[in-house]
Amino acid sequence: MKRVLEGSHSVAEAVRLAKAEVIAAYPITPQTHIVERLSDFCADGSLNARYLRVESEHSAMAALIGASSAGVRTFTATSSQGLALMHEVLHWASGARLPIVLAEVNRALAPGWNIWTDQTDSLAQRDTGWIQLYCETGQEVLDTTLQAFRLAENVSLPVMVVLDAFYLSHTYEPVDVPDQEQVDRFLPPFTPRFMLDTERPCAFNQMAPPDVYMEMRRSIQEGMEEALGRFAEMEDEFKKIFGRSYGAVEPIACEDAEIILVTSGTMSSTCRQLVKELRSRGEKVGILKIKLFRPFPAESIRRRLKTARKAAVIDRNFSFGSGGIFAGEVKAALCDIPERPVVFSFIAGLGGRDVTVGDLENIYMQTKNHDVPQQESIWTGLRPASAPAPDLKR
Repeated sequence: MKRVLEGSHSVAEAVRLAKAEVIAAYPITPQTHIVERLSDFCADGSLNARYLRVESEHSAMAALIGASSAGVRTFTATSSQGLALMHEVLHWASGARLPIVLAEVNRALAPGWNIWTDQTDSLAQRDTGWIQLYCETGQEVLDTTLQAFRLAENVSLPVMVVLDAFYLSHTYEPVDVPDQEQVDRFLPPFTPRFMLDTERPCAFNQMAPPDVYMEMRRSIQEGMEEALGRFAEMEDEFKKIFGRSYGAVEPIACEDAEIILVTSGTMSSTCRQLVKELRSRGEKVGILKIKLFRPFPAESIRRRLKTARKAAVIDRNFSFGSGGIFAGEVKAALCDIPERPVVFSFIAGLGGRDVTVGDLENIYMQTKNHDVPQQESIWTGLRPASAPAPDLKR
């Protein structure tokens, strides 16, 4: 059934259809609408779940670690400083191989205090052992949340569904909401591989001495490697039932492209418009949209980029002292290919700043007109140093 939904409500609808059994809720802008809508579902009986109102994001994840260890399907949502506060227990969730699903609404980290979009909060958690999936549209948000439960439970690792603040979380668009029978075919009831059980008592999360710790960490890596294959299989099944798929990476007009713009999240939609315009002018340009960031789909990226002369990676994030995070990963994936494209790294849209078609065309032209990058990371869309600061009181 087609409905006009806010992006945050697309997440909540998917959680309802997934029949999550325990939800831990702590509000933080801009994810609050997700847990608000889920509280409505729990109150009106459309979702039979235990709704936990906790005192912090740290407590939200800690509560779900307990619930997931007891063998039930779990969910929470957060943003920015809330995700940063969760950091310690994110490691506990992945280390315990718990299939928790978290909706993370990208919001810039403070200071300065900012509630607008920026991917640095989720990417700062890239080494915690969580699978990360980045979304472009409200439809993709709903579909990816359903897929996240299936993937998490197949490989016994937690999954983070990532969406841009306001550009996606607070905008409305038509979304195809599947019926419960379809979802049940795709996502059967959760059958835990291990769980707390008074009939079969055992210990969880014990001290791990040196003679077992490395094997535990290798097991998490094997789960990540398995997730790459499982993701493709899961999407094939999802397409058979729902008629939609996205791919770990999505190539757009890449077949003959000499320059490929590498994007993620909602910026991909703006790039689609630019590529349409540039193609009409005879420019050989394409897009590679990265959806799956952890595990990183290096082989798929190598296959899609190896025929291009140049790649411009556009990051809405930054690793201080290094550069754009997606750009660094792409460069590492390409480093062993003898005939690889020259990779340009661009930083744009931090803290929710608009990235327009004009900004993206400037990025394309800089890439086209230079044989090598002018600097390690090229910041685009900056105000001139002489420009007055905006009046935030208005």
